[in-house]
Amino acid sequence: MKVAIAGAGAVGRSIARELLRGGHRVMLLERQLDHIEPEAIPDAVWVHADACELALLEDAGLETYEVVIAATGDDKANLVHSLLAKTEFGVRRVVARVNDPRNEWLFDGSWGVDVAVSTPRLLASLVEEAVTVGDLVRLMTLRQGQANLVEITLPGDTGLAGKPVRTLTLPRDAALVTILRGGRVIVPQPDDPFEGDDELLFVTSVEAEEDLRVELANHGIKP
Repeated sequence: MKVAIAGAGAVGRSIARELLRGGHRVMLLERQLDHIEPEAIPDAVWVHADACELALLEDAGLETYEVVIAATGDDKANLVHSLLAKTEFGVRRVVARVNDPRNEWLFDGSWGVDVAVSTPRLLASLVEEAVTVGDLVRLMTLRQGQANLVEITLPGDTGLAGKPVRTLTLPRDAALVTILRGGRVIVPQPDDPFEGDDELLFVTSVEAEEDLRVELANHGIKP
């Protein structure tokens, strides 16, 4: 893919390096001239441009990129860049960094954001996931807030142990997508049995999340 990253600070550079290792083509947009260091990431295209200036983005050919990542340290700049990328250049996928969690509610489709990444929220979710057993933990928001990736770790003595996956009657807009068991990643089939300490990953709409909680409670799991 061709990926444009607004902001060549520590975050933007780290993302660029990972994407380049994955074989993608990367352009780094940076407003501050003293932050432009092509020798630091020679395989990336470096452009001196304000990510909020329409004419400069046109000169950079932003319309030719499949993914835009707004990764500056300024939430206002990330929102404006996301909106321009989506509305003016028709970029298919826009990912935006949220610096201040209080601004997270702004990062949605009305500002052109497909995926909002809030580091504080993500870290908090990962901590909860690591230490919580029997609780439903929201790991990530998908599709502009229309769906969530949620996780629950079954207790070691769960009543679901030995019972098949089909035992769970899931809400219409919820799906069990993965079971993590030890070092294994299991794509669940209806006859696969649950085991104690399984980590279950669901994708669910916001509306169905509460129904999922109720269904798990019906099996003795009270998230």
